[in-house]
Amino acid sequence: MRLINRHPDRSSRLLLVILPLVLVLCAYFVSSAQRLADNPNDKLLPSAMQMSDAVKRMAFTEDKRSGAYLLWQDTGASLQRLGTGLAIAAGAGLCLGIAAGTLPLVGASLSPMLVVLSMIPPLAILPILFIVFGLGELSKVMLIAIGITPILARDLEQRAREIPVELLIKAQTLGASTWTLVLRVVLPQLLPRLLISLRLVLGSAWLFLIAAEAIASENGLGYRIFLVRRYLAMDVILPYVVWITLLAWLMDWGLRTLTRRAFPWYEGARA
Repeated sequence: MRLINRHPDRSSRLLLVILPLVLVLCAYFVSSAQRLADNPNDKLLPSAMQMSDAVKRMAFTEDKRSGAYLLWQDTGASLQRLGTGLAIAAGAGLCLGIAAGTLPLVGASLSPMLVVLSMIPPLAILPILFIVFGLGELSKVMLIAIGITPILARDLEQRAREIPVELLIKAQTLGASTWTLVLRVVLPQLLPRLLISLRLVLGSAWLFLIAAEAIASENGLGYRIFLVRRYLAMDVILPYVVWITLLAWLMDWGLRTLTRRAFPWYEGARA
């Protein structure tokens, strides 16, 4: 049997998922043990015990200066910024995508503009955002929104253009106005795609958030990572990176579950 036609069963799939993680962890802890054996003060590859102590200190011990639990405080601040930025981007991207993909007169000028905007590196305009919006929360939220809105809009525009013309013609023969077409035909088709598009841009959204927090912030996961790097505190940095990865995975899982439950017809329609 050709390799392309071989599919893993359920148990084999679970093994294939776990195996790379186990190999990476084994390689890390073996390397860490060797480095610490040669130099007990080595900070590059902390041991599991060192990282466990750091997590206990950051998550379950009150900070002496602020009295807060730093990991949870940083997580709350970052998730609030990320959620606000994603919500703004989702709303703006949906409106722009519908307008560009459904209304030819609007799309003629809006579509090329979205292409140009999507090519601008968002991190390049971060200093501009700090100048315009200040160093507070707004600039960080706007970086996320500006960074992913053109991508969402272009994806939704393409999806709107793929809606069968027959559906639009039938709705118009039944007397549907442009507004009715948008609400009753186009919008239901784009909502599940919006959730999928959000899953695809989650990595970029986290990148913009961490970059903004690293440059100008007083709390947040990115702020903490770049604060402790000056002390080479890898025992704090690595757990924070793992925690960010877990949060991103949970957000992706939540969006995937929401898509499946809210729009169960979507996968079948695509098939």
